[in-house]
Amino acid sequence: MFGIPGKSAVTLTPAAAKQIARLMARDGTQGLRIGVKKGGCAGMEYTMDYVSETNPLDEVVEQDGARVLIAPMAQMFLIGTEIDYEVDLLHAGFKFRNPNVAEACGCGESIKFKDAPAA
Repeated sequence: MFGIPGKSAVTLTPAAAKQIARLMARDGTQGLRIGVKKGGCAGMEYTMDYVSETNPLDEVVEQDGARVLIAPMAQMFLIGTEIDYEVDLLHAGFKFRNPNVAEACGCGESIKFKDAPAA
């Protein structure tokens, strides 16, 4: 894969691991698959989908009962990313702290990666 041998491409905060484990238990899934796709006002956006079957090419990150699968095409974009789960007065959701992002739009859901061509 694209990561550093022996080190996961992404890390989960305790809050993110707890939320992912809760979702897995509630919905009986194998975990959450994270990817990226073209779209949004900055050119790319993250995707998160429930996983019922694993793909042998996915990178698997397991932490504190949570399982995240990183889609093959997203692995190089997510190296070094920390995934958090935040709750405030107006929303609750996953937050990606990705050192590979060069720009993000105001909504926070669309990103542009360093050295990646615009969509």
